[in-house]
Amino acid sequence: MDYIDRPKAIRKGEELDLKRVEEFLKDTIPGLTGELTVQQFPSGFSNLTYLIAVGDTELVLRRPPFGTKAKSAHDMGREYRMLKALKPVYPYGPEPLVYSEDEAVMGCPFYVMERLKGIILRKDIPAGLHFSPQDARRLCENLIDVQLELHSIDYKAIGLEGYGRPDGYVRRQVEGWSQRYRNARTPDAPDYEDVMAWLEEKMPPETPKPGIIHNDYKFDNVVLDADNPLKIVGVLDWEMATIGDPLMDLGSSLAYWVEAADPPNVQLIRMLPTTIPGAMTRAEIVARYAERSGISIPNFDFYLCFGLFRLAVIAQQIYYRFYHGQTTDERFKMLIVAVQVLEESARSLIGNSTL
Repeated sequence: MDYIDRPKAIRKGEELDLKRVEEFLKDTIPGLTGELTVQQFPSGFSNLTYLIAVGDTELVLRRPPFGTKAKSAHDMGREYRMLKALKPVYPYGPEPLVYSEDEAVMGCPFYVMERLKGIILRKDIPAGLHFSPQDARRLCENLIDVQLELHSIDYKAIGLEGYGRPDGYVRRQVEGWSQRYRNARTPDAPDYEDVMAWLEEKMPPETPKPGIIHNDYKFDNVVLDADNPLKIVGVLDWEMATIGDPLMDLGSSLAYWVEAADPPNVQLIRMLPTTIPGAMTRAEIVARYAERSGISIPNFDFYLCFGLFRLAVIAQQIYYRFYHGQTTDERFKMLIVAVQVLEESARSLIGNSTL
């Protein structure tokens, strides 16, 4: 059975000018011939992703959401440069082919990359695809190992020394995301002030080993080999990647990690198949990361709490657009529920923490 991730028809209001796109691609990428067709990958809440087929060649185009004004929030050039630097040393990143700021093509910066074809796991395992408990555990181990491989890259050696500011990273994240939440809060959203105060108080020391962090590393951003679904062949969605504390990246990943034993309200916002028999728990993942990296992690509560809060801010920022009529995408309506549930999870973690 074919489990390859497939695009769908383009959502209304997110169409591209096919003539201009075709002219641009054929002028800049050698060897493209044939008719151009476009479809859209429907998942994700931020940058838009399209499958471009030109004859027998398949490409992926990434652009900011329509109506976006803040370039820094959807910096296509930054994403492109990261992939360009990583490709020679990290085989999981797609190869970037061309970047453009020519607004005559589609009114915004964008880039085009190779298509990585394979299986992408979303909320539930596709019907007919089976993972034994042993398979599920091995897949979780592989997921963490590929993330650690990214964190272990010498970012200075590949020209990314000025790509981020590792000094003061944790403080900037806590203060920056706190301000973003306050700016995006709607009347129906919790205030999160006690969570933000706890994060401010419990910040750990600076990491002695900063590294490249993906900042949205999870199952639906990795591509599995169609012939061997336990093997990861690609990592997607690099828009938030930077240089920082690897444990902050792990905390952001585990904020998505719903366990089978988590309460019903948490199960309600599950986005990934992390509850299947054999899947590792959050504690087991942290233990494996510590063992494989050689980093001592005596208490992970701060990093997980920050991950939960950061995820709530992202959801709230998107919900803010829906609440104020800036988008009519119905997927955004229920994000307020996620914001509320994540607050309950963060408060529960804080209440039980020994920090």
